[in-house]
Amino acid sequence: MNSTISPKSSSTRINLQRRAFLQHSLRNLAGFSLASALGLIGCSNNAVVPRPSAPIPLPWDALASALQGRLLRPGQPNFDSASAPWNLRYAGLKPAAVARCLSVEDVRASLLWATNHGVPLVARSGGHSYAGYSLTKGLMIDVSQMRALSLDANTGLVKVAGGARNATVYEALRAPSLAVTHGRCRQVGVAGLALGGGIGFNMRARGLTCDQLVETEIVLASGDILTCNETQNSDLFWACRGAGGGNFGIHTAFTFQTFPVSTVTVYRLAWQAKTREVLEKLIDVLLTAPDKLGCKVSVDARPGKPLEVVLLGQLVGTPDELNAILAEVTTQFSPISSDIKTVSYWDGQEYLSEDGDPEYSHERSRYVFGNLSAAALDAIFDHMGRWPGTSVGATWKFFLMGGAVAARADDATAYNHRKATMLSSIDLEWSPADSPGLMLKNQAWLSGFHEAMRPHTSEQSYQNFIDDSQRDFLRSYYGDNLERLVQIKRHYDPTNVFCYRQSIPTAL
Repeated sequence: MNSTISPKSSSTRINLQRRAFLQHSLRNLAGFSLASALGLIGCSNNAVVPRPSAPIPLPWDALASALQGRLLRPGQPNFDSASAPWNLRYAGLKPAAVARCLSVEDVRASLLWATNHGVPLVARSGGHSYAGYSLTKGLMIDVSQMRALSLDANTGLVKVAGGARNATVYEALRAPSLAVTHGRCRQVGVAGLALGGGIGFNMRARGLTCDQLVETEIVLASGDILTCNETQNSDLFWACRGAGGGNFGIHTAFTFQTFPVSTVTVYRLAWQAKTREVLEKLIDVLLTAPDKLGCKVSVDARPGKPLEVVLLGQLVGTPDELNAILAEVTTQFSPISSDIKTVSYWDGQEYLSEDGDPEYSHERSRYVFGNLSAAALDAIFDHMGRWPGTSVGATWKFFLMGGAVAARADDATAYNHRKATMLSSIDLEWSPADSPGLMLKNQAWLSGFHEAMRPHTSEQSYQNFIDDSQRDFLRSYYGDNLERLVQIKRHYDPTNVFCYRQSIPTAL
């Protein structure tokens, strides 16, 4: 192997805690910026590192020759598509190169080359980081081409490569009628989903995606390739189930315990009249619903349309059972539309899912513990009624938690929001047709709405809805598990190679 990508000796190890990494806050809003600063800032002390007047050329050819996959540079075919983010407000940020890895050896070679040459790096799987943290000005280590999947029919264990998407899982598990807890967006990477916890309509009955993870393979900044499970590197395995995204290494494989599925009742009901009363009654009813019901409730605002409350989800049961659960709501408030049907599990997921195409968006989350008060409902409808408007839409929503998620202790895994009853969020979407002035009003509205919900919810936020505007973000994402996570970070990534603005540090 070329010497430029061999493991580092202690004499050549770079102090990466001082090295600057490209970061950003809320930028590139549909062709304009709320602020123009896109800088290199050190994660440990935020000190700006001066740029040399005459940069030394990097040996990109050496890296390219070491890869089974391709190294893409600006101007080459497929570079733009390979480096494009899902969240288009960060589309102006481009890497110096994209290593399209085909194997764990490619990942290791890319990592060691970047660290040996002091090049900022980031891992990319699905690319759906809400805050654009799968972007870098340096080397993007892209595992999205690694989508192999194998199933052991005897044990029900499924092993997926680090670049597998929800769509990969859908396709592979349909025929054997198996599932894991998965998301609704087909193009979301399994890696990011599981490493941040992983919510889905199965979670109340079966637990989070990370609860079904039994093993993962990870490449550390040192080049070491580790297997992590309950007996091997168990501390890192604990951390990866809820805090693994971009913090400790690059994951190249995941093994999950599947469960059998057969039929489900899927449903979508919508109301446009007495929406506040509908939401209040829905929450009361859903908080006592059986664990086999999974759902999302949203208050949707769309241009030129009245506010609409929408209930979407699945029940492992019959339409009669669903109607009995919802009877208190539907007898008092007639929906304008009601679609309820029993289908095979995977046909049901096609009904419930969306592609997850690129968009301009900003989502801000808060966990709810218990019910929402009358004051909370007033705040929701007051702010939704004062939405400044975009060409796309805005939503307040919640996913019903509890059940198998809450059955485990908050410190059983790094995911620490176990006892929440709801995961709520505010989602703002727009397009390039929306003017800079209008978007400034929308961002002010979003910040005000998020702050107004603070007294009625909690300080906790979902790490997979990562938010570059969230204050005290480490506590919001990791709570009382933070100190243990910092210790694990210091052990496995002591020079802080895996570093971005909201990453877990090596010290508090």
